[in-house]
Amino acid sequence: MKKEKRQKKIMELIAERSIGTQEELTQALAEAGFSATQATVSRDIRELGLRKQSGDGRGSRYVAGSVGSSTTYRQILSSGMLSVEPAGNLIVIRTVSGAAMAVGAALDHMHLPGLVGCIAGDDTLFLAVRTLEEVEPMMLELRKHLG
Repeated sequence: MKKEKRQKKIMELIAERSIGTQEELTQALAEAGFSATQATVSRDIRELGLRKQSGDGRGSRYVAGSVGSSTTYRQILSSGMLSVEPAGNLIVIRTVSGAAMAVGAALDHMHLPGLVGCIAGDDTLFLAVRTLEEVEPMMLELRKHLG
């Protein structure tokens, strides 16, 4: 459970800021209340399938990789989501406290058909779905991942 929470936090951190080294990631985790050695962070990077991407002239940064990442995203969904409810062409997802951003990042990276975008708070996520007709199939897909 500790590992899952740390890895969720890593996904949140790389989604919200530019982190280019293991040292920066270890420091960011420490600031968020997670104690981890560089060796642990290195393993997490490998397990999460993170890769480095060239940035805006300021070096490279970690991003979610394509190799093995769909498994990681499914793990984030199943461990983070508590409920999924439709609201017109929106879908409201309740998550464990602090997991909404990680779940939103995972959904964004999964490129689900019909998903226009996500807005995340602490434990609630709003998904904008392109059409009303696409809501039900997306609901069925999301409910497969409920923990």
